[in-house]
Amino acid sequence: MPETQSTAPEGVNTSRLVLVTDGEWTGWHRWAAEEPFEDLTGPFHLRWEDGQVVCGFRVEPKNLNGWGNCHGGALLTFADYALFMIAENGAPVGGVTVTMASEFVGPGRAGALLTARGEVTRKGGSLIFVRGKISDGAEPVLTFSATIKKLRG
Repeated sequence: MPETQSTAPEGVNTSRLVLVTDGEWTGWHRWAAEEPFEDLTGPFHLRWEDGQVVCGFRVEPKNLNGWGNCHGGALLTFADYALFMIAENGAPVGGVTVTMASEFVGPGRAGALLTARGEVTRKGGSLIFVRGKISDGAEPVLTFSATIKKLRG
């Protein structure tokens, strides 16, 4: 069983995160900055397990496609959020997504709690390469790999 942490590992800048203190997401964090598209699609949350960031998203009726599963666009929006959280383990990253490849490998069921986990495969001066997986429990839903271009200033 992984150790779940409501506080970030030492050295992680959490200045842009807000701890949720009530409801289903108690102990998770949400992004404090206004992100209109993510706010419309989500909400998305994060916490740490064994020192690594884990992102969470509950599939709501507004996220469903005509077949009653999570719409691919909602999954990709969650993957993009997770990409940035994974890149610096929950700390803010000033940057933009320049590439993203994804594979839809299973349905995101209505009402499911989806989680995203991943790893940084390489980090350079201006680029961060990340790969990850969104799951419904033990079942994979989407795999992705992406690149962030860090912005200066």
